[in-house]
Amino acid sequence: MRPDVVTFWHGRLDALRRICLRSQVAAGHKVTVYSFDPLPGLPDGVGNAEAEAILPHAFSERLRPPQPDGSWRDWTILQFSDFFRMRLMAARAGLWLDADVLLLKPVEIDPAKPYFAWERPRQLGNSVLYLPPDHPIVTAFENLMRQDELTPDWLAWRHRLSFALRRLRGRSNRLADVRVAIYGPAALTALARRAGELGCALPRQSFYAVHAQPELFFEPADFSGLLADDRTIGLHVSPKGRGGEKPVPGSLYAWATERFGVPV
Repeated sequence: MRPDVVTFWHGRLDALRRICLRSQVAAGHKVTVYSFDPLPGLPDGVGNAEAEAILPHAFSERLRPPQPDGSWRDWTILQFSDFFRMRLMAARAGLWLDADVLLLKPVEIDPAKPYFAWERPRQLGNSVLYLPPDHPIVTAFENLMRQDELTPDWLAWRHRLSFALRRLRGRSNRLADVRVAIYGPAALTALARRAGELGCALPRQSFYAVHAQPELFFEPADFSGLLADDRTIGLHVSPKGRGGEKPVPGSLYAWATERFGVPV
């Protein structure tokens, strides 16, 4: 089946994200962005839903205190979204795609099976994610969120050691401060291994061909082979601060901008 696409956004949408959302609509998916505030500039065909109904804003304070003006600090958005996507899975909302996933073709899933891909040789990515609502990974996150300290039982020994040292030195009593992706890809990988689901993962080429190398997307290059590869379903861009740049002629970004018709 071709699932609905869902994601979460907090803040201002830059040009790159608007292009990626347009690509998801162009692939034939119904796309909904959840947010706490209205999002101006959403592309035609992209819906906007209230995030509070999925995961309350107050949950962010269990990750770390806000700034004096109430805004979220450093890693809060990324970690909040790690929990948010799992709540969407529990709610049967659809396929999670990060707002910076450029789709090149429709995604088809079996609603009874997990859908994710390798981001690195030994780590799954959670930028593209579908899980059945009763899946053990979803259940593990639901159980975790009932805890006050948000300390997973699947935590790797090196992270346990790092957390213990931070507490001993008085630096932090919050696991969320140990590592930005503590609830993200590493957690998904550990839980998929525990559930015996690593064999379900698609190859890295499916979505993460440019993930760790944004220059392959933003700078002039020969990307014809990438687009011609049948394994490439989409591209998680991971812009690393470059999402507001103007497309450089000859780049994959310029190609995407022309194809999906978003002015910059």
